[in-house]
Amino acid sequence: MTAPLPPAGHENATENWLRLDSQICFSLHAASRAFNGVYRVILKDLGLTYPQYLVMLVLWERGTMPVKRLGEHLRLDSGTLSPLLKRLEAAGLVDRERSARDERSVEVRLTEEGAALRERAVEVPRRIVTATGLGLTEIGELRDRLDHLTAALDTATSQDTAAADATP
Repeated sequence: MTAPLPPAGHENATENWLRLDSQICFSLHAASRAFNGVYRVILKDLGLTYPQYLVMLVLWERGTMPVKRLGEHLRLDSGTLSPLLKRLEAAGLVDRERSARDERSVEVRLTEEGAALRERAVEVPRRIVTATGLGLTEIGELRDRLDHLTAALDTATSQDTAAADATP
């Protein structure tokens, strides 16, 4: 059970604010690690890791795209994304090639095998829903709240970065 946070000025405020079980970041971290464990088991049959699965989800949904745009969708930098794409290419699931329009850009596209894997992956979300113990409405509400939290944190980071950059 999470310790309630006392109002500011309360004698135990500092101690409770600094408790691990009071940290939302830790709750999110723990949930993420638990999700990764469930995905590891479920994705084993597909031969994918969780980050590779995310790449495939974007490509199944949006089709061929530049590596840069794929990274934006996944919130991954090229240093993290490139090794993922290399492994997916070695597995025969994607192809990468320089764009004919802009040689600085590399496009990623599904192979036939990568496109066909989508049919086998349809069961993954159903198994995840079952593993959460939540209903579809609860999952949708939680996802909406997490999206809102992410947007708020992105805004706070942008503001903090701008303030730090403006400091002489």
